[in-house]
Amino acid sequence: MIKLPTQLTDEGCNVGVLLCVLANYVTGVTQLYDVVYIVCYRFSAIRRFSASTHERLTDIDVKDLHKPWDIASCKQTSQVYIADYEECIWRVSSDGADIRRWIPKSPSDTFTPWRLSVTATRLLVTSYDTNELLQFNACGDELQRVQLPVYMYPCHAVESTTGTFIVSHENTQLHQYQVSEVDIEGQVMRQFSGSRLLPLSFTPHIATDSKGNIFVADKDNHRILLLDAQLALQHVIVDEHQLNNERPWCLCYIKELGKLLVGFRDISVVFVFDVV
Repeated sequence: MIKLPTQLTDEGCNVGVLLCVLANYVTGVTQLYDVVYIVCYRFSAIRRFSASTHERLTDIDVKDLHKPWDIASCKQTSQVYIADYEECIWRVSSDGADIRRWIPKSPSDTFTPWRLSVTATRLLVTSYDTNELLQFNACGDELQRVQLPVYMYPCHAVESTTGTFIVSHENTQLHQYQVSEVDIEGQVMRQFSGSRLLPLSFTPHIATDSKGNIFVADKDNHRILLLDAQLALQHVIVDEHQLNNERPWCLCYIKELGKLLVGFRDISVVFVFDVV
């Protein structure tokens, strides 16, 4: 298990508190109201914990959920969404009373759900094998598809405060990882590749705050970065020493509370950070 210090230094982040330790690889984490929802690879149940007390709550069993790879939630609709890798997207009510195999609606609509994010009631899906971003409304109807450049192998994407899309991806031409902003036509507006001495490693997950700042899980560099809305590096929120060289895998920022949930797949834990 990783051990975090009781006080982080002058990076604007307070104590990292352990939320839970699980027996399976953590692949996604989200929070809806006072409940934290966690999915683990090849485990069909959604783990639930109280955000305030960290008490274990009743799991939600999703029958036929095979490979949960990410999870996101929508406060306006009280729904949780799960990417079942290579298969579909599940929609689950916050209490687990309504569970639906939701998207795709037609067998002919083939894409591989990889990562998810929610802005307002819009669900943004990063497709693993089609080099696209797919956006759906609360009814599951497709709003738009964004075709990314051919060299862009997407890891995760979020909608920005201005309606563009922030994408963490591999640049297969340059053989490096980047965070890019693209418009609705898929045209690249700006990019961040790290520094010359320390380029980005695999970036499996990103998150945004209400000001458009972007949190980046820089997995193999064992750190979490904060970029501004122009994709300029502000600072390292948590570095490799503070993470004891463990690798962050998934993020969820709670705007109302200023808290960042961080899931670590390899060691099956979730931590909570207070972020200023």
